[in-house]
Order: sequence, then C-alpha cells, then structure tokens
Amino acid sequence: MKLNHLQIEIDGIDKQILRDLMEDARKPILQIANKIGISGAAIHQRLRKLEQAGVISGSKFIVNTKVLGYSTMAFVGIYLDKAARNSEAVKELKKIPEVLECHYTTGNWSILIKIICRDNEHLMQLLNKKIQSIDGVSRTETYISLEQQIERQIQL
Repeated sequence: MKLNHLQIEIDGIDKQILRDLMEDARKPILQIANKIGISGAAIHQRLRKLEQAGVISGSKFIVNTKVLGYSTMAFVGIYLDKAARNSEAVKELKKIPEVLECHYTTGNWSILIKIICRDNEHLMQLLNKKIQSIDGVSRTETYISLEQQIERQIQL
C-alpha cells in the first residue's frame, strides 16, 4: 500500500505490526516479533520508519468518561456570523475542556464540535454560558448522542 503523504511503502509486515499495536498499544514488541517471525530490533526499526513518515503519531490511554461521571456526549454545529471569525472562535473553544474535537466543515455550520458533559444540565450551561457567548457565534444546533455504536480506526 502506498500512502500519498510521503510515498512510504507499507508492506504486509508493517500492516501486521500496526494492526497489533492499534488493537493494544501496550502489547510487548517481542510478542509481536515472535508472532510475525522477525526480531524485536526489526520491529523497532519499522516503527521508527513509520513514525518518521508520520504514519504513527503516538499512543495514548483511553479514559472511560462515564466512570468519571460524564454521561452526556453531544455534537454541536456552530454557525458563525462571518467565516473570517473561525480561528478566533476555535481559539476560544480550545479553552473549554469539555470540547473533545473541533472540525471545520462544509455545509450549514462553520464548525462542528464533539463535547462531553456530566448531564443535560451541564450541557445546557456549557452551551449558554461558554459556547454561545463566543464572539462571532450566531447560533448552535445540538445533537445528543444516545449511544456510540461504532468506534474504530481505519482498517489496514
């Protein structure tokens, strides 16, 4: 598989390594090496190559927000009065810790954000006091997620 970004060649071994680490980033390198039939050093070299090419951008722990008391996930479409206010609005959205993702979009909204809240009351306070008060935000459209049914990365 050729990736257009830097035209790096991804072979079957690279794909196997990536699949294993995407499934569990803490999986021991030697376990992967034994499964594939190459040395741990070869795995490290390939990972370094993939990282330098930008294919891998790190690893992270995933926190279960429900266990921490955050049970309301919502997507908010943000209408701006002027497209030129986008960077200003995003700068303010970055200051709100409940904003998990922010996307510049086509269509009716200028910005689509994903937010996590403790409950609907918290969501309402966030919308009224923090998001809708940002200069340039003319209105918002909110969709509450009832259940996340698919969560995955791209299949290799």
